[in-house]
Amino acid sequence: MSYLSRRQFLENSMLAAATAAAANFAPTNAHAAAKEPAKRVSANDRIRVACIGVNGQGGAHISNLLQIPEVELVAICDVDPAAFGKQKKQFEKKKVRVPDYVQDIRKLLERKDIDVVTTATPNHWHALVGIWAMQAGKDVYVEKPVCHNISEGRRLVDTARKLGRICQMGSQSRSMTGMRQTLDYIHSGKIGKVDLAKGFCYKPRGSIGKSTGACTPPSGVDVDLWFGPAQKIALTRQKFHYDWHWFWAFGNGDLGNQGIHEMDKARWGLGKKELPKRAFSVGGRVGYIDDGETANTQVCIFEWDDAKLIFEVRGLKTTPFCSDKLPEGLTAHVGNIWRGSEGYVVSTNYQSGTAFDTNGKQIVHFNGGSYVHHFQNFLEAVRSRKPADLHADVEDGHYSSALCHLGNMSYRSGTMKPATTPLSELPLEKEELASVQGCLTHLKANGIVLDKTELHVGLPLVIDQATESTNSEAANKLLTREYRKGFEVPASA
Repeated sequence: MSYLSRRQFLENSMLAAATAAAANFAPTNAHAAAKEPAKRVSANDRIRVACIGVNGQGGAHISNLLQIPEVELVAICDVDPAAFGKQKKQFEKKKVRVPDYVQDIRKLLERKDIDVVTTATPNHWHALVGIWAMQAGKDVYVEKPVCHNISEGRRLVDTARKLGRICQMGSQSRSMTGMRQTLDYIHSGKIGKVDLAKGFCYKPRGSIGKSTGACTPPSGVDVDLWFGPAQKIALTRQKFHYDWHWFWAFGNGDLGNQGIHEMDKARWGLGKKELPKRAFSVGGRVGYIDDGETANTQVCIFEWDDAKLIFEVRGLKTTPFCSDKLPEGLTAHVGNIWRGSEGYVVSTNYQSGTAFDTNGKQIVHFNGGSYVHHFQNFLEAVRSRKPADLHADVEDGHYSSALCHLGNMSYRSGTMKPATTPLSELPLEKEELASVQGCLTHLKANGIVLDKTELHVGLPLVIDQATESTNSEAANKLLTREYRKGFEVPASA
């Protein structure tokens, strides 16, 4: 018998309906700077910004900041000069001054003409950039996830609090009008007590290929700076940029890439401001053999005493949610469902959500917002000096990022077992098993022969919410990392 329950069928049907509705280095003066009071930028002052890491998402930082009149982009910092060259046309098109280019973040943070930095470096740099910048007297907008591991996230929070800095995570949906209205509706109690959030990341991720030797970084890249806090290892991948996401030393897989956006919204809807008490993950990198290390198919379960979060990653060729019911040409590969005692709320993108009663009848639909709103919210808090004004304060960023890390910690601490292992042997309840069964069906649809495939069956983790550690020695080794000399993330604020 299928594990697809009537309730899950109802959820899937509503998800399709909601989609249709949506269509209508520390600087040399760091210690001295850390003792200075946080600067207050007056209402009439222009805010001087530097963007760090602009080869990918950092380009969106630039384009959004250029829309805000009170912002002056002072400098661009990237280990790859070509990344700066790629972004210069944005300034030329806007007919504004081209910012200075600085390759070394340590030199950048010594400058006194910078109030704020944004960073979209690879994940292994996020926490160190944020801490160094705050020690140098800057406020920080740091891309998701805010850290490469759980310990770094807490250290980032502690630094912001001790120094009185403003630090926001780049989870743009937090500032979308429609998404905020959606979450306000959930928190108002209009769908009753919410006990379950389900998040989805169904984004095809093709093979990154199998290298025949070490990767050769692009000409001009400062490779030592690129490694930063990570140990220097042979780069066995064909493409230097972006594919770092799929290596444990630098990225966190799709949980910490696209998944973090949906994970953050899921936790937000549950109203949880702490780590879960239990975590478990199962999955694998299947469908091809390449240099990547992280999972491309994964189910994660997180439990609090009164609520649960189920998260799915499907990275092979996949159809959108309930594709047979979607309007032609419309896809929804990412999203969330929140289940309440009196109804459901579904979101299929960054800016909208739809509420249904228990019979699947649409109650209300919310929609609206723009990426630039998140940067505007950050800058408003820079002026007010109130972390509470932030829509995605660093502590929220830490808790959501930690969910991704806990999922991967369970996954990496587990054992390999046949994909045909009876589901009854997994430490899961029927509803959770349905998600695992769904991923197995997804694998079979991609031609995966399950009796010839092994998956990582993760270690069930019990989390101490006070110490933010687990009951597993193996998993706890992944709470932090060994840092390279000169690039240590400070042990404490």
